[in-house]
Amino acid sequence: MIGLFSLFLALLTAPFKSKIRLEAENAALRHQLIVLRRKMQGRVRLTNNDRWFFIQLYRWFPLILNVLTIIRPETLVRWHRAGFRCYWRWKSRPPGGRPLIEADLRALIRRMSVENPLWGAPRIHGELLKLGFDVAQSSVAKYMVKQRRPPSQGWRTFLQNHAPDIAAVDLFVVPTIGFGLLYAFVIVRLGRRNLVWINVTTNPTAEWIARQLTEAFPWNEAPHYLIRDRDRIYGAVVTRRLRAMGIRDKPTAPASPWQNGFAERLIGSIRRECVDHFIVLGEAHLRRILRAYARYYNDIRTHRSLNKDAPVSRPVQRTGIISSHAVLGGLHHHYVRV
Repeated sequence: MIGLFSLFLALLTAPFKSKIRLEAENAALRHQLIVLRRKMQGRVRLTNNDRWFFIQLYRWFPLILNVLTIIRPETLVRWHRAGFRCYWRWKSRPPGGRPLIEADLRALIRRMSVENPLWGAPRIHGELLKLGFDVAQSSVAKYMVKQRRPPSQGWRTFLQNHAPDIAAVDLFVVPTIGFGLLYAFVIVRLGRRNLVWINVTTNPTAEWIARQLTEAFPWNEAPHYLIRDRDRIYGAVVTRRLRAMGIRDKPTAPASPWQNGFAERLIGSIRRECVDHFIVLGEAHLRRILRAYARYYNDIRTHRSLNKDAPVSRPVQRTGIISSHAVLGGLHHHYVRV
């Protein structure tokens, strides 16, 4: 009954309303229907576009509060006042302030903080001053990458700092043309992957291994640690020689060649790039081939682990005519500028 009475009053007052007011009320009613159709479950959800629409209608036609049913008039007024505050807060923002830092400088600050976890803002600020950047220390602290845990070096840094004091040894077998077996002994330094020693024998013994170690390392250049496997050839004679030279040997676990990965990788490279392409005629022939490959490996061959450099660092040549020199009879080539 109340609804019919309200409809009757609306019909009576409709001729006296202005056309623009009627159109505003119709627009508000239509938009409420759109919102209700969009409703899925539970409470009606209004988007920011809905709020903006109702606020604009309210600014132009305050009487639309009489036809709003899905929201209370107080809600619409609160939205309008909140928008008023945001608008004048934006209009009253300070025009000046500290000038922004260039994107390249911000990226450099973040890079320094990531690469040097032990550095704080004063240290990075000092480095930037030496690089010619005029920036405040507070700005450096603002753009540094925040560490979630106490500063610590990475495993890559830890291994690089200890690798120069470590060497690895191993033996591998090469068949000859007469189906005999030759044993090649290699020693590699882990710091720059230097192949410091390579030799060949038909009958490896502990005394022969001890003599190779003595010839490979001068007394003032011996590593602190030596990685080896658990072959019985590394007997008491070898261990006594290592102790006399101030070297601590570190045998790998049984059946764990991956623990001597540097030497195993070196032997794999020697096989793939050298001895697999030769028929070995004898001990002297294999020794000559392996020593030629050792010179190529140390002085010429680039390594991914060394950022595409050789163990004995090669200079970058930018001028001159490119020429090539055959290595191991043309199995590999060395390119230089002359």
